[in-house]
Order: sequence, then C-alpha cells, then structure tokens
Amino acid sequence: MTVNGDEAVAYAVKQSLVDVVAAYPITPQTIIVEKFSEFVADGEVKTEFIPVESEHSAMSACVGAAAAGARAFTATSAQGLALMVEVLYIASALRLPIVMAVVNRALSAPINIHNDHSDAYLMRDSGWIQLFAENVQEAYDTTIQAFKIAEDERVLLPVAVNLDGFFLSHTLENIYMLPDEVVHEFLGGYRKVSKVKVDYFDEEVPLALNPARPLSFGNLDLYDFYFEHKVQQVEAMKNVPEVVREVNEEWFKLTGRRYGDGILDPFEVEDADVVLVGMGSGVGTMRSVVRRLRKEGLKVGLVKLRMFRPFPFKEVAEVLKNAKVVAVMEKGISPGSYGPLFLEINTALYDLKNRPALVNYIYGLGGRDLVPDLVEGMIRGLFKELEKGVFEPKLRYLGVRE
Repeated sequence: MTVNGDEAVAYAVKQSLVDVVAAYPITPQTIIVEKFSEFVADGEVKTEFIPVESEHSAMSACVGAAAAGARAFTATSAQGLALMVEVLYIASALRLPIVMAVVNRALSAPINIHNDHSDAYLMRDSGWIQLFAENVQEAYDTTIQAFKIAEDERVLLPVAVNLDGFFLSHTLENIYMLPDEVVHEFLGGYRKVSKVKVDYFDEEVPLALNPARPLSFGNLDLYDFYFEHKVQQVEAMKNVPEVVREVNEEWFKLTGRRYGDGILDPFEVEDADVVLVGMGSGVGTMRSVVRRLRKEGLKVGLVKLRMFRPFPFKEVAEVLKNAKVVAVMEKGISPGSYGPLFLEINTALYDLKNRPALVNYIYGLGGRDLVPDLVEGMIRGLFKELEKGVFEPKLRYLGVRE
C-alpha cells in the first residue's frame, strides 16, 4: 500500500485488536486518530474510541483502560506530550502496557509545528520504553511490535513509538502490510491480562482491576515503599533488550524485515575510523552519504539507534569500541549542556581503555533539512581533524546560520 506514516500507524493499530483508543488531535499527529476514527465509524474495528478534551485526559483514559485489562493506544506530539507528562509517569509506575505514537515535533517557543526530538527527550526519564522509526515501513512494523513488547510479562511497561513529524508522518511511501489475521496471531489475539505471584495470595493474581479480586492502583506510597517500587521499574527495564531482540527476530521470520538486532543497526562500522550515530528519519540521509563516501575509500560508518530507552550502554560500547571518532547526531538541544544522546554515548564509552573522540552535532531543529552535502562536508571535516588529533569544540551546530 502507499500510505503516509500517520496512516501506517493507524492501520497497525487497527490490526492490533486494540480495545480503547483515546484521541486528541495535534499536528502532525492528527491523521492517526482521524484515520482510526474512520475505521470506527465504518464498523471495521470493535474499539472503544474516546474523543477527549486534552492530551492529559487522553493518557488518563488509557491508564484507566489498561488498568482494567484493555489494550490501549493514543498518539500525540510536542505540546500535547508536554501536557500529559504528569500521567506518563503514572502509566509507567503502574506497569501499564500502553502504546503511544509520538509524532516528533519541536517544542515551543517559538511555536513550530515541524520536526525535531525535543518532545521525545522531554519524556526520557518517565519510565517509558522509547523506540524510533527511520521510515514509514518501520513505523508500521514497530507499532505492532510495541504491543507485544509492552505486554510481555517480563516487561509490563508502556512503549512510545517515535516517528519524525512531516518527514515521516506526512510522506507517502510504498510499504508492505500483513493480513489482519497474521497480525492477530503474532500478538496472540486480544490482550491477555498478565498474572504475577504475590506473597499474600496462594495463587497468581491478574494485574487488572477486578471486583472479584480487589487490587489497588496508584496508592499513596511514602518513604516506606516508594523507593522499592521505583526500583521495580528499573528492574523491569533490564528485561526490555532481550524482549526487543526476540520480537525483532520473530518479526523477521514472519516478514523478512529486521532492524539490526532490534536495538542497534550498524552499517559499515567494522573498520570505520569515523562513525556517525543517529536516530529517526535523518539516518536514511546519513546512510546514503556513508555509502557514497565508502566507494571513495573513506573509512566511515553509521550506527542507527532504534531504542533510546532503556539505553543500550553495553551494546553501544561494543559497536563503537574500534572507532577513532564518533559523531553523535541529534535533533535536540539542551541549553547549558550537551545534547541528551551525546551524554548517553559519552557514558557508554567512558570505561573503554581506548575511547574514541566524541563530537556532538545538533542538527535539524524545528524541521530544518539535513541535506546530503551538509553531512558529507561534516564527515570530510572530521577526517581532516583526525589527522591533527584535535576536535574542538565538542558541541557543534550543523546547518545553522551564524
């Protein structure tokens, strides 16, 4: 089918047997909930579609639905995500496997409706798994995978599927979709409420609201237990990489498509002196430039980071350990510090005996294009600096007027 990124996500949600969709439109996410509302109106799904008055309420509705055992979904962007931040922390702390599409858009001010990753970085400490799509096909695939990852009993955490606003959300691509029944089988049908053993019951207890077996969600939790419950979230995050890899491989067997190991997708890094690291749609441009420069004999490579949370520190260190220079490419800015992705990469490489030099490139803020010539000039410049052995400044702005 030929669809844009938002439509691809809507189709993926349609096929995923979602019980509840809470919807509040915001550019450039609006098409997702508009398209899904058509499926509801045409009787193509049995989903309860809840139009709410704000993004805060959208996430609150998903929390209530997921706590009752429903498979829940919503979508948002930028200021909408900022408005629901309070409830994001609640959703993850209650261990609710909600899936949300985040159509990445710059945060105001100045007001801007185009793409960067400032909204994704805003939620990085909220306890959500964060996956990034490079293209429309990956947005479709990852949305379906997200439900399986979130609902795995080793995880039980919400997942944010990030796709770049306009670059993906409004761009038409030819993609392959699975038949509905194949997706249903992949997910195991409708959500099956997870069960866990607890010390005060002799049997397994469903993690869902049920009058027959009363449970409490979101209690007052003071210094006597709050610490332990937060650590439980951290422990659950430790299981995510294994589950993401398993789902990636299962998807490959089903479709012939895989995204590296599900976490990282390296390209030409084995003998590379200069390696770029990036997330989202900009990776496609980077890869095309790397491929072209490789033909000229330049030892340059690329690592696509598909999973930002939990951050894969060991995997990043392993794939970058032989590089001489790492250029961290990111669509987000942190006034007063380096970019958030740069800080994570720096931490990942800290314990290496022979650490690569690190340079942080901020690009594409507010939707500014990352054109191939810009990437090529940056790479050639790094090779010249490599000859001198000096990389200053570490924080750089790619494509900004001075």
